[in-house]
Amino acid sequence: MSKVLIIEDHNDIRENIAEILNLAGYTVYLANNGKIGVELAVLNLPDIILCDIMMPELDGYGVLYMLNKNPKTSTIPFIFITAKSERPDMRKAMEMGADDYLTKPFDDIELLQAIESRLNKKKSERDFYSQSLGHLERLVGDREGLSELKKMIDEHVQRTFKKNQIIHYEGDRAIGIYLVISGKIKTVKLSEDGHELMTGMYHTNDFLGVNTILSNETYTDTATALEDSQVCFFPKEQLEELLKLYPDVAEKFIKILSNEIRTKDIHLLQLAYQSVRKRIAESLLRLFRQEEATKGNSINITRDDLAAMSGTASETVSRILTEFRNEGLIEKSGSQLKILDYMKIRKMKN
Repeated sequence: MSKVLIIEDHNDIRENIAEILNLAGYTVYLANNGKIGVELAVLNLPDIILCDIMMPELDGYGVLYMLNKNPKTSTIPFIFITAKSERPDMRKAMEMGADDYLTKPFDDIELLQAIESRLNKKKSERDFYSQSLGHLERLVGDREGLSELKKMIDEHVQRTFKKNQIIHYEGDRAIGIYLVISGKIKTVKLSEDGHELMTGMYHTNDFLGVNTILSNETYTDTATALEDSQVCFFPKEQLEELLKLYPDVAEKFIKILSNEIRTKDIHLLQLAYQSVRKRIAESLLRLFRQEEATKGNSINITRDDLAAMSGTASETVSRILTEFRNEGLIEKSGSQLKILDYMKIRKMKN
């Protein structure tokens, strides 16, 4: 039986929603202000939270902020219920990480469908997460330290990042590393003239931030979700303790770091010595190999991101992609690209 927390200061609305959900078989907890709502969420860990925005003590935005800071409550689906229906209000809610937005007045069907939709999505994410853990288990094997790492992931703090949401900024203090469960994440550095250079692309089962944690420095680039992404967070202190106790875990992360360094060295050489046409071709091939590893049939990347990855201007990317399409090397539809002649692109000369 799913548990629902209702945070609403209007007594009639709160009681009406509770009555509907009780009849639908849900276990319901009630809070008449944001402060009590946060306390009940931490105490009862509901499966989903319905929350008004305009409330005494602590408003809905403050409730969401507080719950997102707590690892135990940060992954609970969160739906705003409010009379505020202007676009800026809705945008602010989504940018803060809300899962849905119900505008008052709403009927019984709208309410139940919104809750069921979010609970079903959460179940699908857990199923996908279990598959990802199974893949990781095959990677790490049965050695003691790596089994302990697997246990840490099982007891994960899972976080959701919406498309274009910042995960960390360049210069932020490194507080841990992330394992990508689903989605894509890019890391970029800004030049003095404001141009972006993409320093990394991370997919399912990739660790993000290993180099920063092992060097004990601040983040050297900015990480952004390229699409809706799920990540598993490992606090720095917990990871450092694991590295001290288990040499096999340290060995795994040294290999990850070595691969990152080798990949970035190759990328720097390409930027220094290859033509723009060759650099863009290499970027497409690298993206294609990554997508192929996750069973993707095409590449989804914006012109600006491909420019940042290739170290060139967006206008140049558009021109080169048009040339590739005219030569029958790719198909292009919006931000979706499909390689038609992999071998010809691979053998492309400067």
